[in-house]
Amino acid sequence: MKFLRLGDAGTEQPAVLAAGTDGTDGTERAYSLLPLTRDIDGAFLAHDGAARVRAALAAGELPALDPAGLRIGPPVARPRSVIAIGLNYADHAAEAGADVPTVPVVFLKPTSTIAGPFDPAPYPAAAGKYDWEAELAIVVGRDAHLLPTVAAAAECIAGYACANDLSERDWQMGAAGQWTKGKSSPGSTPLGPWLVPADETDPADLRVRSWVNGEPRQDSRTADLVFSPAELVHHVSQYMLLEAGDVILTGTPAGVALSGRFPYLAPGDTVEVEVEGLGRQRCVLTAEHVGVTSGAR
Repeated sequence: MKFLRLGDAGTEQPAVLAAGTDGTDGTERAYSLLPLTRDIDGAFLAHDGAARVRAALAAGELPALDPAGLRIGPPVARPRSVIAIGLNYADHAAEAGADVPTVPVVFLKPTSTIAGPFDPAPYPAAAGKYDWEAELAIVVGRDAHLLPTVAAAAECIAGYACANDLSERDWQMGAAGQWTKGKSSPGSTPLGPWLVPADETDPADLRVRSWVNGEPRQDSRTADLVFSPAELVHHVSQYMLLEAGDVILTGTPAGVALSGRFPYLAPGDTVEVEVEGLGRQRCVLTAEHVGVTSGAR
């Protein structure tokens, strides 16, 4: 199954992509989840959402949905927290001139950074070093705090998605830089296209890739993560309450502009990110409108 949200920003409807329920073939089709839930959010995930969808599919209780022409939104409704992990691939730490961390590097991103996987990505008006970061994203499936073990943390993962942590390096690492400054631009976390349930995904060795204007950039595997998804959930839960529907970005591998091997992004550039089994996303960098207040996503 692949959970997704379809429609204009703020009015998305929940859906699932799954093999046909009539048993005649394995063709993947879209079905509405409105008979089960108003949205793919923390409440849905925490109350056995995936199991209820499987049962409804098997019983033929979900109406077919034609997704043609519908925008694909982020696969989970706006989370309460977006937690990100830095330097979680040794090769990326090396290209950033940093040591491989012995404990996870944790920072927060505003929830206003979450965007759909094909939405235009605003290029910050004052940016000079805007960078891409292909990442595996964790979606939390139940509230979690002070988890006792890594095994217990694994049980709190609802599923996984593809993400891009667009980053302004001057704001992050310049003379007056801070990680939060460089990671907070609206729309700078394209997420999706799908959320795949944790029991249908093995995050241990997934290929992670990115392209800029069609040219390959990153190409790595989650087997190279310093800290695994379950280890990250366990660690973060020691310091904050993780709530169902929260998103954790697990870090990016080598191959970003910060390495000095590639130019930074500019308005008009196209960035594509793919995580094996979790889909491919594509965003075009557009000039940010200054002084305009946008509505909630």
